[in-house]
Amino acid sequence: MPHEHSHPVLKAENLTKRYGKRTALTDCSLNVPRGRVIGLVGPNGAGKSTLLQLACGLIAPTSGTLSVLGSSPAADADHLARVGFVAQDTPVYATLTVADHLRMGARLNPSWDAGLANRRITQVGLDPAQKAGRLSGGQRAQLALTIAAAKRPELLIFDEPAAALDPLARKGFMENLMTFVAELGASAVLSSHILADVERVCDYLIVLCSSRIQVAGDVDHLLATHHRVVTRGGLDRLPPGVEVISVEHTNLHSSMVVRANGPLPQAPWTVEGLQLEELVLAYLTRAAGESAARAATTDGEVVR
Repeated sequence: MPHEHSHPVLKAENLTKRYGKRTALTDCSLNVPRGRVIGLVGPNGAGKSTLLQLACGLIAPTSGTLSVLGSSPAADADHLARVGFVAQDTPVYATLTVADHLRMGARLNPSWDAGLANRRITQVGLDPAQKAGRLSGGQRAQLALTIAAAKRPELLIFDEPAAALDPLARKGFMENLMTFVAELGASAVLSSHILADVERVCDYLIVLCSSRIQVAGDVDHLLATHHRVVTRGGLDRLPPGVEVISVEHTNLHSSMVVRANGPLPQAPWTVEGLQLEELVLAYLTRAAGESAARAATTDGEVVR
């Protein structure tokens, strides 16, 4: 249905997920356009896996709403076929061969593209007769990626897919991921705490920390509107409308990361551009400070 392409790939409104007393996601709102490769970054335990499991329909929200490609996650078989998921441990069946995995994929998915699956298996050098349990971590990840992509989904979701891989295998996996995204014309969400991976492949960024979305947007826009301001004097003369994200003081000067929609004057300070990693770290630093402050004011209860 062509009109569906106008729907955002992910749209969340006040999305909250609790497990007993523990809150994994708090009041998250998102509106991510299609055609993006989305980096979902944040420390372990920030809620990244919870958000992705909600998006796949594996779990349901406690409150709020989430739509994926314009409908509820895993609403029906058709919707399930439109989303490819590669979980953290790139699950494959140890006793089945590579060829068995592809046969199973073909049986389970009406839109299965056998040509694409076989071509990619050959390209990454996997032996169809090899049992999955005998594959290296990198080969297992490539097999899981191929199975997800051969469904020809509109959205590929990866939960820390390359975390356990060595740098060379990770590079190969990321290159393949990007090739699939381009070939399928798909959107992708990649959760990772390895910022270099995100920087290399993503054009949209979501920073998640302490169960809350700290910032989200197109990478180009975020880099254009965030700056490092370095000054020897005080920081009290910032123009109105400038939001301070984080501040560091040394004996000689103060340095802060700010968000400003318009140009910043160059005096009485120096204004510099930011790398994506600095931007992410500024938001994580702020979130950690806010989280500690909340914990300290919660009736003596330890808040994790």
